[in-house]
Amino acid sequence: MKRGFFTIMSAQFFSSLADNALFVGAVQLLRTSGAPEWQQAALVPMFALFYVILAPFVGAFADAMPKGKVMLFSNGIKVLGCLMMLFGSHPLISYAVVGLGAAAYSPAKYGILTELLPASQLVKANGWIEGLTIGSIILGVLLGGQLIGAAVSKHLLAIDIPLIDTGVDTPAEAAISVLILVYALAAWFNTRIPHTGVEMRPMPKNTIALLPDFWRCNSRLWRDKLGQISLATTTLFWGVSGNLKYIVLAWSAAALGYSTTQASSLVGVVAIGTAVGAVVASMRMKLDTATKVIPLGIAMGVLVILLNFIHNVWIAAPFLILLGGLGGFLVVPMNALLQHRGHNLMGAGRSIAVQNFNEQACILGLGAFYTLSTGMGLSAFGAITVFGLVVAGFMWLIRRWHQRNCVNYREEVDHLLFIARNDNLH
Repeated sequence: MKRGFFTIMSAQFFSSLADNALFVGAVQLLRTSGAPEWQQAALVPMFALFYVILAPFVGAFADAMPKGKVMLFSNGIKVLGCLMMLFGSHPLISYAVVGLGAAAYSPAKYGILTELLPASQLVKANGWIEGLTIGSIILGVLLGGQLIGAAVSKHLLAIDIPLIDTGVDTPAEAAISVLILVYALAAWFNTRIPHTGVEMRPMPKNTIALLPDFWRCNSRLWRDKLGQISLATTTLFWGVSGNLKYIVLAWSAAALGYSTTQASSLVGVVAIGTAVGAVVASMRMKLDTATKVIPLGIAMGVLVILLNFIHNVWIAAPFLILLGGLGGFLVVPMNALLQHRGHNLMGAGRSIAVQNFNEQACILGLGAFYTLSTGMGLSAFGAITVFGLVVAGFMWLIRRWHQRNCVNYREEVDHLLFIARNDNLH
């Protein structure tokens, strides 16, 4: 790997670590304030909101300046969201601001890989970045759970700064204060990311002109016979994965009687499996064989439904590792294939913005559906059942879609796979 790759990995790790720990802190902040269950579930779609709204603009923004600077600016926005949460803004609004920073961060995070590395290293690089991101999810959720737990929070709340009233009075607020420092560490790594030497694409003076450009890029990727399948698969995967961390918290409370701190460890267990699956995929899979993993998505949906029948943590832990492992093995090659097609069709930043728009729209839609379900009184078990059926059903449709492409557009699909195969060799 080239110089700068591991600096990017470090910046991504600490930023993602804070994102996931903050989710646990925000859930606890709502619970201790007596907020209804639907507001806790709404944290996931609120985080995705600006990914969807700003998708036409953030890709062009990421392509217009060095991506290390974009990542630095984005971490600053995340810190602002934390400060809003500490100083009285509603947690849902504050968490949406953190999502704004994440929306600006993502095209730069993934786009810089295609600028820094050849196509032959994209699957391996995605294995690294997804594995490290998932590792940060594990540690982040665990960190958030421990920071709000009695053992750690009592020491944090005992810290007294002379002559300054910080207003930090609860375990959740103390946890959020610590996470601001983690974001600052990620920002320091952002300053160490080297310029890749790729020519910048200036933002247009009339930013509204980006809207038709974005929709052209979106349509172009959906028309591409490999792009559409990889985009559909990763969209559904991240829609499920984004909501699964809250579903596991809700299931843990209903099935096992777990507190937020205890339940956070099970979210980390899912992420362990995903990390293992991502690493194995990075070693075993190549761009031209990426579509062979599609059936794993159907299996994921079935496993989500089976979660309802587990009421013992010793069975739940290996089951959740298996669930995460299937997801990790599925997403790494499909994500690499999507980046490869997007980079060839429209450039790194714009393609990642299109990808984020679709994936976060799925998170937003599924999250809104789950929030509405809980608001209408549907139990955690009922919501999980419907969730699993949706996942398995849509993944079956994506598989059928790809099979039809291979029959009706065989020459085009073979040509695109030939390009991917040759790029893999360079």
